[in-house]
Amino acid sequence: MRWRHALVAVLFGSIWPGALAHAQTQCKKADFEAVVDEAAAALRDLNLEKKPAFQDKLRQLKDKRGWSHDEFLDKAAPFVRDEEIAVYDRKSEELLSTISTMGQEGAEARQPDCALLLELRARMKVLVETQTAKWDYMFSKLDMELWK
Repeated sequence: MRWRHALVAVLFGSIWPGALAHAQTQCKKADFEAVVDEAAAALRDLNLEKKPAFQDKLRQLKDKRGWSHDEFLDKAAPFVRDEEIAVYDRKSEELLSTISTMGQEGAEARQPDCALLLELRARMKVLVETQTAKWDYMFSKLDMELWK
């Protein structure tokens, strides 16, 4: 609930100048740990949603092309590893590292910095968006190949 107040404060801070200050006095150390947990859960849920469908499409491509198991391992690699995917992975790793570090710093601070908490939530959102974009990219590559 507190994070909703913080979001409202950020969105409407110009309307109610005291809103951001109010939101910044409302966070606790546990809120930082919760953000890290939320990031992990969001990524886990995204992978649980996307991975089975992606694997199914890979199997469809294998069957369509008549690839043997060994051919499949070789020819499917570009659908899960290329330069674009590497960019998504690097960005995600950087965000994960930052989220983890910021979450730990916030949880260990004597006085929680609620502005840091807002930044942490924003980075979590970017992380989920980055991973979603990666899945979308991989699916589009695979879909294009299946349509051939």
